[in-house]
Amino acid sequence: MNRPAPARLLAGPLHRLMPGLVGEPVERALSLATASWALANGLFYSVSALYFTQVVGLSAATVGWGLSVAGGVGVLCSLAGGRLADRVPADRILQAAGVVQALALLAYAAADGPWSFVLIACLVSGARSVQGSAKQALLAQWFTGRDRVAVRARMHVVTNVAIGLGTVLAGGALLVGTPAAYRATILLVGALALLAVAPLVGLRRREPRLLGVLGGRAADVPAEAPAARRGPSPLRDRTYLAVVLLTSLMALQFGLQSVVVPLWIAERTSAPHVMVSAVLVVNTVLVALTQVRVSAGTEDVRVSARAVRRAGWLLLAACLVFPLSGIGDLPVTAVVAVLLLAAVIATLGEVWGEAGAWGLTFELADPRAAGAYQGVSQTGYALASMLAPGLLTSVVLGHGAPGWAVVGLGFALAGSAAVVLADRAAPRARRLREAVTAS
Repeated sequence: MNRPAPARLLAGPLHRLMPGLVGEPVERALSLATASWALANGLFYSVSALYFTQVVGLSAATVGWGLSVAGGVGVLCSLAGGRLADRVPADRILQAAGVVQALALLAYAAADGPWSFVLIACLVSGARSVQGSAKQALLAQWFTGRDRVAVRARMHVVTNVAIGLGTVLAGGALLVGTPAAYRATILLVGALALLAVAPLVGLRRREPRLLGVLGGRAADVPAEAPAARRGPSPLRDRTYLAVVLLTSLMALQFGLQSVVVPLWIAERTSAPHVMVSAVLVVNTVLVALTQVRVSAGTEDVRVSARAVRRAGWLLLAACLVFPLSGIGDLPVTAVVAVLLLAAVIATLGEVWGEAGAWGLTFELADPRAAGAYQGVSQTGYALASMLAPGLLTSVVLGHGAPGWAVVGLGFALAGSAAVVLADRAAPRARRLREAVTAS
């Protein structure tokens, strides 16, 4: 009697929880690297604030402005990383940037003051931004159409699950609460970031030709030359810049969920602080269950735009529900229920918004300069990450329910504008697709 191998027994649950880890070689390598990076990020985000303030001895203000400076470096590196990916194979850029980021993260363990902290933070942010642009460029160069968006969706699931696991693992260091525990966690973060480079080292040997599927056929593009000709500049492409502007506005939602909601729970509600973790768990589970399914069909720009519009209205709804948790005489059980409901709505807004944004930024990019175009899209995300904490905190925490409403209305307007833009850009997307098919 034949029995299934242990690997096959594990493959089913693993594929359901973190799809992509058991897929074809290119996707599997990217997903394994993404899982290790995300696990490192989950650990880092959980302990970094306490490490910087209680171990390194920095003030909260110093940490804030230092990370803002690093964010500015990240914005510039996002653009540079995309342009570089049109000249150097993107997997090589991922490897080099990954090593730099890992070494910089390890260097945090030796930080002893504001200047060393800012220098290291700039290295970490710059390397991470180059990685992000190179990864997007690699996806744009190696996959097309439906497969490209599907792979990106599966990687988003991997990222969320791994960050969640990292957050849970960080609980040990937080419970111990000693400088040695925090420093050991920082070293583990650097080691995991370095480990993330390993799956990419043999990527070229395992998959010697770039894989792209369009209309059921593989696109034979030499791996050694991801871009044979220098393509047009995305900075002169007004349609694409408009797309990036709208998707960047929608990306402010990540600052809302990672910074504003935890502060709102801690400062404006009677809910126990553990609700911050509960909201994260809700987000992780829902993304894992819905992201791949929601992303189906978003390789069509009109479908993508409708997904972004749906996300805008969902985020508006979440922004109208969240402030209800701050009503003074509301029972704690009701506050918890309101926060969980708002978290569900906001997460659905995230998955629809991300699915739509991927479709728009991939399908409206000129394939002759895939790296430069994806670098511009990642620059928009980097700007959103840099501006979101300060901007959204001042609006929401400074004005309460009216501030929530203004932020939600902004999401709804940006989402609705995406539909208007997509209707005008659909013929362009069709021409780009036909050009790829003919090449």
